[in-house]
Amino acid sequence: MPAFFTPWLKQAGFLDDLWIRIGHVGSRPVHVSDDWSQGGWDVFAPNLQIYGFDADPDACDAANAAVAEKGITWQETHVPLVLSDRCGVQTLYITQDPMCSSLYPPNEPFLARFQVEMDMMKGVATVEVETTTLDTFCQEQGIPGLDFLRTDVQGADLDVLRGATNQLARSLLAVEMEVIFSPLYVGQPLFADIDTFMRQHGFMLMQLGLHAGASRRWFPVVNNPAIYRGQKLWGDAVYVRDLLAPETPDQWRTPNHIFKLACLMDVKGYWDYAAELFVHLLEAHQWPLQDVML
Repeated sequence: MPAFFTPWLKQAGFLDDLWIRIGHVGSRPVHVSDDWSQGGWDVFAPNLQIYGFDADPDACDAANAAVAEKGITWQETHVPLVLSDRCGVQTLYITQDPMCSSLYPPNEPFLARFQVEMDMMKGVATVEVETTTLDTFCQEQGIPGLDFLRTDVQGADLDVLRGATNQLARSLLAVEMEVIFSPLYVGQPLFADIDTFMRQHGFMLMQLGLHAGASRRWFPVVNNPAIYRGQKLWGDAVYVRDLLAPETPDQWRTPNHIFKLACLMDVKGYWDYAAELFVHLLEAHQWPLQDVML
């Protein structure tokens, strides 16, 4: 999905002093969206910094090797850290497919009721791991603040957010995460818990994408929407700040925050919100964007 405004803004020099910092928790490459060279993010280069985190050191090594091979023009590094809501030792539950491993144990009695594809989430081992928080990492590394956060950590996404309260309070403008609607892992927070948490921290739901439904193991109907939709077990949610809402604190309603969020929304394909923010900059703050917007 190509960006609409930011290529013109870059050509006109409006992005020269704009820095975008991204955190990607659970950065093992699984989908094309995990490749930051796709999706138009390079428009922010060279002022783009990406920090990826994954529990698997081999996955981080592979991601760093892929980054080096591409010869990218921004800063991107993948760090073998397990992020949570606290620093200490926790149990990591390894599953049949490593990408489903989690700080929460698989809910195997529930999973066993669904089609065989869910077998990839069966537990095969446990290991004790050191955990830290996103706030701790940013403080130790001297990172001024993240602007965009993506998480996909198999039920532990809310724990990552709880460990990033400083980022939520100071810098984060948008968060994209996996959300789960039924207990795939024992004791995990569900979508309702995440939605409440994000709204309490000043974010609104922008997009909720549902993955294909799962059918019961004992009557595995083909998931053709014209026949049977299956039970929706997980999806992806995007939360953003409503910087134009009267109740939004003044610390967020600055031209720099508005411009940065508008650029992020443009790259993510939410062009209507980006346009609304750009028009606000034109009308309320007299930003010289006329040559780009008109």
